[in-house]
Amino acid sequence: MKYVARAPGPPLDGLIDDLYYLEGVPPYSRLLLPAAPAPLLIVNLGAPFLIRAGTADDAAGHADGCAVATPTRAWEFSYPTPTRSVGVHFKPWGLAPFLPMPAAELCDRPATVEQIWGRPAAAALRHRLTSADAPDDMLTVLQEELVRRLRVIDGLDLVRELSSAVAASGGTVPISDIGVAARASSTYLAKRFKAVVGVTPKRLARSYRFSFTVLALDVTAPIDWRDVAAGAGYFDQAHFVREFREFTGLTPTRYVEVRRRFLRDHPGHALEGWPLPAD
Repeated sequence: MKYVARAPGPPLDGLIDDLYYLEGVPPYSRLLLPAAPAPLLIVNLGAPFLIRAGTADDAAGHADGCAVATPTRAWEFSYPTPTRSVGVHFKPWGLAPFLPMPAAELCDRPATVEQIWGRPAAAALRHRLTSADAPDDMLTVLQEELVRRLRVIDGLDLVRELSSAVAASGGTVPISDIGVAARASSTYLAKRFKAVVGVTPKRLARSYRFSFTVLALDVTAPIDWRDVAAGAGYFDQAHFVREFREFTGLTPTRYVEVRRRFLRDHPGHALEGWPLPAD
């Protein structure tokens, strides 16, 4: 697959990790995406794709793309063959300034681009993107659209500051500590976090702790799960396994098996690193 990524400049750099272009044949027809503190926007330029998120039994079709706030559990993504899209990987607080609704409404419930920006705007954006000459030009079009839609969000600076503190600690900082430091009540923080990030500070911390733990795993070597759980600050291994299943839909052992499968089947692939084969 062809993958082109670009980190944006101001005023988007404090909200977005990167914008990307993706084209080609997916490594698997269905991919499992573990929950991570990373909202996502996809503008689809090819055939519709399918998403099964949250506790949904059936997958929903998305023709124009989707936006999803910080997920709390794994979700399944089915690419068409071939696929073509542009997208945005946001920082946890980064999607909210581009939404007409609180981020919590998109938590485990992806919306279509039409639902967040309207049918005429979604169609016009897709037309401008498909008319661009090259991936870099398409990313410029998408960046310009985001700058144009950027709006002021109440409490964004506070949420960004506290979320950054949570991220810097790998999700281990006590939430009560950041509340005291911010001189804000737990009720106010929870309300602002759900509006901006989609989840409470405690839930975001859990997501960071899990993501940091899993990304640090060397799946090519033997893993002592007891040591992994203890090193990540889990009370016991059973708690760690429950959290693992919630965030990935898999047991730790099964996770390693499918991660190794990806490495074996598609070494060096553009998508290797977080998505897992769901076939």
